[in-house]
Amino acid sequence: MPSTPHARAALLMIGSTMFFGAMAVMIRLASDTLPTTVIAFFRNFFGLLALLPFLWRSGPAVLRTRQLPRYLLRSAIGVGSMLCGFWAIGHLPMAQAISLSYSAPLFVTIAAVIFLHEKVRMRRWSAVIIGFIGVLVIVQPGSTSFSLGTLVALSAAVLSAIVAIQIKQLSRVDPADTIVLYTYLFWVPLSLLPALPAWQWPQGIDWLWVIALGAFGTGGQLLWTRALKLGDVSALTPISFMQLPLVAFAAWLLFGEDPSRWTIIGAAIIFIANAYIAHREVQLARRAATNAPVEAAKPAE
Repeated sequence: MPSTPHARAALLMIGSTMFFGAMAVMIRLASDTLPTTVIAFFRNFFGLLALLPFLWRSGPAVLRTRQLPRYLLRSAIGVGSMLCGFWAIGHLPMAQAISLSYSAPLFVTIAAVIFLHEKVRMRRWSAVIIGFIGVLVIVQPGSTSFSLGTLVALSAAVLSAIVAIQIKQLSRVDPADTIVLYTYLFWVPLSLLPALPAWQWPQGIDWLWVIALGAFGTGGQLLWTRALKLGDVSALTPISFMQLPLVAFAAWLLFGEDPSRWTIIGAAIIFIANAYIAHREVQLARRAATNAPVEAAKPAE
């Protein structure tokens, strides 16, 4: 095991990226025979089962919270994001679906202004605008290659951004394990409701896909959370983008998909914008921690 916290964080983020990439492949494989809503339910059900041993050590304290209504709202929006994201992975070219999912940090910046009343200055707004140019390059509205399905993928990113803001609010009161546990406890019944009208049991190899999907999703979340506790967001964000080439390679190998040049160009633009936003977030956090007198009076950039 690497000796420094930064090296361990990088290793954990690599593991998280590989788990999330494998989860995307499982979604695509399962979507050949199962409805998206059913896949989402089994992802949450088996994900909760995989999570319980890790939370057992926390004891009864992990259940203490005064924010149950907020958890319900956060989980409902999260299920909406999950359904949109799973549909996009199952019906769009995988590289395109994953690339558009990385637009979520752009929407987080906007949501932080609306819900958290954060002040954002010109440099970060410029990064957001550049990121949306990357989104337009991928989506290509008005062209013959435009698909309404890309709007579903973008809806997943918007809802994911709202969830990120809610998690930030919840974390001011509750520890991370409590947030994760109640998220899954609400996710399971909430995702069952839309699954029932289209319900069908997995058959044969499908059981392997949905069980692995839950395990990979939970493993990726646990590794991602621990990586962010050890390392800087600005350093770890580029590593998380490794998911795109991994998924693109798997899509080419398993499904014969070749990513378009516009997807590659747009993803690169989104990556640059997100890397800058993450870099600014870390800089501002460090300034706040040191209580720099000159910067304290300045609004966030």
